[in-house]
Amino acid sequence: MFSGAQISLYPMTDGFVDVILDAVKAMDTEKLRVETDDVSTLLVGPHEELFAAMQALFETAAKTGHHTVLHATVSRGCPGEPDDPICEGPLDAGLFGPLAERQAEAVESVKAKPTSGQRADGQFSLYVPGASIHMDEVYGCIDFLKQAGVFAKPKNFCTKLSGDSAAVFEALHQAFVRFGTPAGHVALDVTISANSPSLKA
Repeated sequence: MFSGAQISLYPMTDGFVDVILDAVKAMDTEKLRVETDDVSTLLVGPHEELFAAMQALFETAAKTGHHTVLHATVSRGCPGEPDDPICEGPLDAGLFGPLAERQAEAVESVKAKPTSGQRADGQFSLYVPGASIHMDEVYGCIDFLKQAGVFAKPKNFCTKLSGDSAAVFEALHQAFVRFGTPAGHVALDVTISANSPSLKA
């Protein structure tokens, strides 16, 4: 199943070029197809590799101490995109289990993730186009985030997250793969921030 992300990184510093280039070097892109232009970078490949690369990019930039923002649009199963052998994974086989089981598995994955020591705050929206179960899956995902300890608060059109960046990125990964339908189109709109001066206000 085709899975990919359009990502943009924004370090708030005059030396943003060096911060971005160093952060890009931290990504493991061996199993990803990468295309960059003046607006964003496309990553295509297995969902595990997508989220690991985004986490490495964000954390490397954030650990400079500068206010850093990552924006990403992540999609799987888009009917307008070709299937790509490098994207194939466990989502392509079988049906999802009951919602409660998926929530428990997602929480376990987040709890098992080693901490990074980098705080991350962000917001995201989950979209399950065309699915009759859309809101059941969205509410189920929000309940999972609360159980996983990264839910901060509801906002208009999105959900705010906060916590160790490793937990936040794993929560986003689990939202991407465990909610919706295994063969259906699912998309996330994600904005993650670190070192914001607003937190000190």
